[in-house]
Amino acid sequence: MAAGAAVGAAGTVGASTRPASAHIPLRREERRVIVIGSGFGGGVASLRLTRAGVPVTLLERGKRWVTGPDADTFPRVSSLDERALWHESMPEIFGRPLFETPHTGLLESVVGENMTVMNAAGLGGGSLAYQGMSLEPSAEVFASELPEELDREWMHRVHYRRVERMLKLRTAPDALVSSDNYKAARVFARKALAAGYDIEKIPMPIDWSYALRELRGEMKATYTNGDAALGVNNGGKHSVDVTYIRAAEATGLLEVRTLHNVTGIARTRSGAWEVRAQRTDTTGRVLEEVVYTTPTLIMGAGSTGTTRLLLKSAARGEITDLPEALGSNWGTNADRIYTWTSLFDDFGPVQGGPVVYGSKAWEDPATANTVIQASLPPLMAGGDPSKKSWGPTTTMLVGYGVSKDRGEFRYDAEKDDAILHWPKNGDRESAARIHARVKKIAGFASFLGDTTAMSPSTWHPLGGASMGTVCDLEGRVLGQKGLYVLDGALLPGTAAACNPSMTIAAVAERAMDKIVAHDVGRLV
Repeated sequence: MAAGAAVGAAGTVGASTRPASAHIPLRREERRVIVIGSGFGGGVASLRLTRAGVPVTLLERGKRWVTGPDADTFPRVSSLDERALWHESMPEIFGRPLFETPHTGLLESVVGENMTVMNAAGLGGGSLAYQGMSLEPSAEVFASELPEELDREWMHRVHYRRVERMLKLRTAPDALVSSDNYKAARVFARKALAAGYDIEKIPMPIDWSYALRELRGEMKATYTNGDAALGVNNGGKHSVDVTYIRAAEATGLLEVRTLHNVTGIARTRSGAWEVRAQRTDTTGRVLEEVVYTTPTLIMGAGSTGTTRLLLKSAARGEITDLPEALGSNWGTNADRIYTWTSLFDDFGPVQGGPVVYGSKAWEDPATANTVIQASLPPLMAGGDPSKKSWGPTTTMLVGYGVSKDRGEFRYDAEKDDAILHWPKNGDRESAARIHARVKKIAGFASFLGDTTAMSPSTWHPLGGASMGTVCDLEGRVLGQKGLYVLDGALLPGTAAACNPSMTIAAVAERAMDKIVAHDVGRLV
C-alpha cells in the first residue's frame, strides 16, 4: 500500500486513450448481459449469472496477470518499471515520463480535492493489489454502519461464509510466523498485548504453503520478503481472477474481454443499454471502438469508476432521471497508513508478509477501528531483493475505522469528468482514535510517520451510488430498469471498521441470490 502510494500520480479513469491512427475501426455487438469491471462485485455477478445459465460478457480495462512459481508477472517494489502504473497515471520528472513505455499497469491514482484515490487495473480488480485482510464486521458495528434490511445474521450464516470458501481464507501457520522473516509480526503482537489490546491472526486469501516453500528455497521470495505489495508473482493468492472468474469461465458462459476501456454508457430509445469501449494494446493505444448493446448492464468498475461513468452519462444527457444522490455518500473507509520506526525493537532485515496479526477495537460501534501490521517490501535500486531491505527498524501499520465524514463526486463540464470533493479535515476524529492506538502500541522511543496525513489518500473508496439513495439493497439503480451497481460504490462510504473486500463480496453474493431468483427471465 505504501509502496503503491509512493508511485501514484494524477490519472483519468474512463477517458479516451491514445488513438492508434486518424481512423479507428468501429464495431457493434449485442450481448445478453454486460458486466463492467472484474473486482469483487463483477466477479461475483459473473459467476452467479453464468451458473444460472445466463451468458455474460465481462469488460475489463486492464490485462490478465498470470502468476505461478518464480513468475515475473507483477512489478517488484525493489525494481519498479512501467507495469506498476496505469498509463494515464504516469508521472513526469522534469517534463519526461517516469517510464519510457506507457503500460496498462496495475495502479491508477485519481486525484480529487483533498484526497487521492488508489485504484487497481487488471482482471481481478482490487484483489490483485490488496494485502488480503478479510474481516467480517461484528453484529453491533454492522448494525451501526450498514442498513438493517441487509439482515446481518443471514449474511453472516450464508454470504460471508460463501465468500470465505471461495477465497479459501486461512491464517498464517505458526511454523511460518516463528521464522526469522516474520520477526516484525511477532514484535507487533507482543507490543499490542503489552499495550492492553487483544490481537488475533487475520484470515487471508492465501495458500501459505507457498510461503513455506519460499523459506525452504524452493522458489524466489515474494511472500517471505514482503515483495507482494504490487501483486504476488509466485501465485497462491486466491484473487478474484483465479476464484470467481475462473469458476465462471468453467461454465462456458463467460466471455472475458480484457484491455477494453469503457468510456461511456447510454440508454437507447428502446430502453436497452449502450456501452462504448475502446479496445487497446498494453501501451494504451486504441485499436478499435466497440459499441455493445444489452438489456442488462452491471456496473462493477469500483466506487470511483462506476460513479464517474454514471455521473458523466447523466451530465451528457445519455441517461436521464438518475437519482439526485448519485455521487454522494462517498467515504474513505477511514484509512490510515503509518511507518513505524523503533530505536529498540528489531523488526528484522527482511519482513515476511503480507499480514499476520491485527488488533480490533470494536467494543463501541461509534468508535470502532482496526490496526494491523503489514510488511514493508524491499527497497533498493536493483539487483537481488534478499540482499537489501528497508532496514531492521521500520515496518508498516495500517488502520481503518468508522467515520461519519463524507465527500462527493461532482461533474465538471470543463474537464468532462466527475471530480471528487473531500472535506479538508475529513476523518479527523477517526484518525485521532487510530493514532492514539498506534502510538500506544509503538510505545517509547518510536517514531510514527502518518503517510495519510502527509498525503491524504485511500485504497478503499466506498460509496457514490449507495444503497438506499441511488440503488436498492440488491444494487438495482432506482428508476433504471436493467441497470445494477454491484461494487464498492454500493456501500454507504464505510465497511464498518474492516477492509471492504469481504463485505463488498458478501453484499454482492446476497444481491445475486435475489437477482437470480427474481430478475433472471424477467429483467435479466
